[in-house]
Amino acid sequence: MALVHKFLNGTCILRNYLKPSAALHSFWGIYFANYCSNSLQKPVAASGRASQERTEESLQRHHQKEVALDITSPEEKPEMNFDKAIKDELKDHFRRLKDEIMNHCVGPEGRPLHDVLLEQAKVVWQFRGKEDLDKWIVTSDKTIGGRSEVFLKMGKNNQSALLYGTLSSEPPQDGESSQSGYCAMISRIPRGAFEKKSYDWSQFNTLYLRIRGDGRPWMVNIKEDTDFIQRKNQMYSYFMFTRGGPYWQEVKIPFSKFFFSNQGRIRDAQYQLLLDKISTIGFTLADKVDGPFFLEIDFIGVFADPAHREEFAYENSPDLNPRLFK
Repeated sequence: MALVHKFLNGTCILRNYLKPSAALHSFWGIYFANYCSNSLQKPVAASGRASQERTEESLQRHHQKEVALDITSPEEKPEMNFDKAIKDELKDHFRRLKDEIMNHCVGPEGRPLHDVLLEQAKVVWQFRGKEDLDKWIVTSDKTIGGRSEVFLKMGKNNQSALLYGTLSSEPPQDGESSQSGYCAMISRIPRGAFEKKSYDWSQFNTLYLRIRGDGRPWMVNIKEDTDFIQRKNQMYSYFMFTRGGPYWQEVKIPFSKFFFSNQGRIRDAQYQLLLDKISTIGFTLADKVDGPFFLEIDFIGVFADPAHREEFAYENSPDLNPRLFK
């Protein structure tokens, strides 16, 4: 009975640690069965006592090995060091500031000025590894209680990004929302030294993509960098139609075609997109066709099309937009 009491005390101590591996589980199960069978036998011979002592010693050795692993308890929470977090954040910002100063000495974005001025095309996002996927976020109507699902992963041979999921237009059962059914992929806002950065596409006039889809229409959304909270729902959008099938397609959308919208509604007064303050770009699917979908993206870039001379594709009147007629 004393040996059983010691063993039970040992198991209570082990409960305060994380669960061991599957191999240790099987080991302890076998050992517990052998130990119980040996302990329940009558001590009629000295050899039985010796075997029990050896079993106890081996259990103690294994218990010491388990304690030596220094496994933390699941109830223990990791320590939060705010001072260290602030120092790490400051170091990261100063590193970004150093890189920006060095790049500015060389030229825009760390390249010689003549190379930037003569540049006709530029790849802004391409997908060749997991670090490229980390620059994007995906979202769906699940945030409001919907049933749509969206995922993002690398394509075959790590040469593209595959956006896929299931679209469901069933509204959430909350008594408030009457419409639902959207999935989106949005680029993260680039970070600079002590502030967020923006993209400067002022020397380009066309958005250039290489994609492969399933025939569904998508909405391409571009947001400007602004510090006004009232403008957080404002964006510029245009349609992107995929062909379907196994072949890649190259999509070219002039920036002059993007129309202005606020909170998902196209405004009567249209404004031109400011290409020197681009914050994010995104792709939204909301065609109300329930079922699976996919969109494979090779790269997203911009280029200067010499054949495109249009500055703005939409008309305005002095009544709708008097600012343009001053």
